[in-house]
Amino acid sequence: MGALLEVIALDAADVEAAQSGGADRVELCRDLDADGLTPELATVRSALAVAEVPVRVMVRDQAGFGADVDVLRRQVGELLEAGARQFVLGFLDEHGQVDMGSTREVVAELGGCPWTFHRAVDHAAQYRLAWNQAVALGPSSILTAGDPDGVDEGLANLRERAELQDIDGVELLVGGGLRQEHVPVLRAAGVRAFHIGTGARMSGSVLADRVRSWRELLDS
Repeated sequence: MGALLEVIALDAADVEAAQSGGADRVELCRDLDADGLTPELATVRSALAVAEVPVRVMVRDQAGFGADVDVLRRQVGELLEAGARQFVLGFLDEHGQVDMGSTREVVAELGGCPWTFHRAVDHAAQYRLAWNQAVALGPSSILTAGDPDGVDEGLANLRERAELQDIDGVELLVGGGLRQEHVPVLRAAGVRAFHIGTGARMSGSVLADRVRSWRELLDS
């Protein structure tokens, strides 16, 4: 059985290419140089208009993992009005641990919509503690490379998380420096969900053929 494949999209054309190539889900954001920020509302509307797969919309107003809660709560309200029903978010405090208060305040605005806690967990001062804190906040997925420097450095943590994912009760979504040669090792460890950005892109756009190569690999 194939694994879930999530692809980063920046606009409606990316969404169409991702789903044409076999993506199961899309993460919609802007500004990849800042690791993804909340997209413009016009982009959200146009992306949702063509989407045939679930679209998780980034809620992040600044580079880094701080949170201006008032701004983020307003963004969530606007995104819900634009039709968004799945989200991606997660914040760290000044001590480098999950900002439980700020994240809870933003999550409260989602109205029960499913959401992913993103790679803020990789950048926390204590990875395992941050993971447990993130789980306690109730996301359906946690996006992680296992290490701030990416999957190459995070394989040990990813294997550990894969062993515990059914106990944790969240989808372990692996991404961040992910390459196709990582897939057999991660699949063998029990990873069932994968997230790709640059691996699906060429000249700034998602290409269906690139997505399809991942789809075929995950289904093999």
